[in-house]
Amino acid sequence: MAFLPQEIIRAKRDGAALDPADIKAFIAGFDDGRVTEGQVAAFAMAVFFQGMTRLETVALTEAMRDSGDTLDWSDLDRPVVDKHSTGGVGDNVSLMLAPIVAACGAAVPMISGRGLGHTGGTLDKMEAIPGYCVTPDNATFRRTVRETGCAIVGQTGRLAPADGRFYAIRDVTATVESIPLITASILSKKLAAGLQGLVLDVKCGSGAFMARPEDAEALARSLVGVAQGAGLETTALITRMDQALASAAGNGVEVRNAVRFLVGDQRDPALEAVTLALAADMLVLAGLASDLDEGGRKARAALEEGRAAEVFGRMVAALGGPSDFVERMESHLPQAPVIRPIPAMAGGRIAAVDARRLGLAVVALGGGRTRPQDAVDHAVGLSELLPIGRVVAAGDPLAMVHARDAAAAEAAAEMVRDAYGLGEGSPYGNGPVVIDRIG
Repeated sequence: MAFLPQEIIRAKRDGAALDPADIKAFIAGFDDGRVTEGQVAAFAMAVFFQGMTRLETVALTEAMRDSGDTLDWSDLDRPVVDKHSTGGVGDNVSLMLAPIVAACGAAVPMISGRGLGHTGGTLDKMEAIPGYCVTPDNATFRRTVRETGCAIVGQTGRLAPADGRFYAIRDVTATVESIPLITASILSKKLAAGLQGLVLDVKCGSGAFMARPEDAEALARSLVGVAQGAGLETTALITRMDQALASAAGNGVEVRNAVRFLVGDQRDPALEAVTLALAADMLVLAGLASDLDEGGRKARAALEEGRAAEVFGRMVAALGGPSDFVERMESHLPQAPVIRPIPAMAGGRIAAVDARRLGLAVVALGGGRTRPQDAVDHAVGLSELLPIGRVVAAGDPLAMVHARDAAAAEAAAEMVRDAYGLGEGSPYGNGPVVIDRIG
């Protein structure tokens, strides 16, 4: 029977479950030109309204994976694992997590992305380090993983390329917020990376794309089920993003926060809890720990003994950054010309934080993008952000703003003050930062 993309669209429009072979033919047709962008948009809208079964989503994920190259790490003598976060504010977990897990004996080829909307991007953070190359050639990428245990880099154009083109169409046709399409987009790249295990950090709260816990749980269950259906051992943690995870938000300021975390100078409690929980799961999936308790102990030991900081420094140097970055971080990271406190206008206990608004304040400072082609200012951002539960008096600083000029600093300060809600909140915040585990 002739391949007719319109019949596949019609079937999904009418609520039918598609044959996996038809889904794979549709994605292959998109790659070779037999399927137009208009037909992809129609298909995405049909999926948006009708959804997909688990089997259909596995087929879509595998088809996108197979549209380009897949990595093979069979030459390594380490188990290969990675994590993916659905994005948040002050979420610099990857910068500590990759070297912690590598220091415990795993290989972590961490393929990361840039900022999206109000959320920060790991690649933008790494580019705050002078000379660090987020797009190394394949030989350098593989050598860095082999010699240091980890590499935090960006996606190549040949890794699940159909996903990139598909996402661009979804972005302009109001079909981004579909759990099957989100699932296939995330997992196609991770499957192409040649992993043996994957841990997902699915955020919920004011700073997350999935604000409601029930939506985050639905996405987490979809991701875990589809990944396992495609042969990739996967677990997911659902974590709170109802305030900035770190006490810093922005590119250079988050790198500074991460290095202080690694060397033991400063560890924000929520950030530490999420990082070590993800590390424990990764070590279990890698076969390097028998259970989560042992994984947590090994991860903490790598951190406390300085082995994780050493791995981070060697990774930075291997990818073009300064060889003394960890030791002389302040002399290498960019500094904003204007750094000043943001005073609270009234006193009280911090009862709520609009994390999304904090992220938008960083974007307004120049630390994020309003258009894909925009340059990012790596020096600007927010630091010393106070957490939920803290008591402040009028005039006490809620945070420090790092800005290019005084006008930008004042505009961001107003956004930060608007993000903080004072009231009768609990001194302990909103409860444990890790809400649930699925897998």
